[in-house]
Amino acid sequence: MAGNIEPKLVLPVGSRDHVQGSATASVTLVEYGDFECPYCGAAYIIIKKIQELMDDELRFVFRHFPLTQTHPHAEAAAEASEAAGVQGKFWEMHDLLYENQGTLDSWHLAQFAHELGLNTRRFVRELEEGSHRARVREDFLSGVKSGVNGTPTFFINSVRYDGSWDIEPLFAALKNAARREGSTLKSFGSAA
Repeated sequence: MAGNIEPKLVLPVGSRDHVQGSATASVTLVEYGDFECPYCGAAYIIIKKIQELMDDELRFVFRHFPLTQTHPHAEAAAEASEAAGVQGKFWEMHDLLYENQGTLDSWHLAQFAHELGLNTRRFVRELEEGSHRARVREDFLSGVKSGVNGTPTFFINSVRYDGSWDIEPLFAALKNAARREGSTLKSFGSAA
């Protein structure tokens, strides 16, 4: 029956992606996120904790899914992370954006670039020219095709995770996926 088919990633994780962790990790967690989404901001803290708990057992991938109808700065923030990425600072900008969700206007984006030691003139020019818009849209469209309809949306080993993204249930789902791959990852309480 068609209703029982689990949504899966249509765009496999590859060299185009922003990745933290080893390609040989037993679990890959892909997030489709929006830098202005308060739920993504809450999930950001949870993901950081899970990365600490799982260490090299987890590969984390971030993809853009800016909800521009409700978050007017989400598209520019996504493009800002890509502009930082071409200067080798994607993850640093990713973290700054989530840690400063209330200040994602163009002035603050340029300030973040300056804080990170980026070539600010190049950064601002790329934002003004929309140099990274196609990349952000490619992520967004891959999310739509994969069944993403809100943020954050997670995929564990390419299968959409529809459970709670509170730390305990998400960690348990990741641990179960790791176990299926032969990992001996400890439980949430003993991993802390």
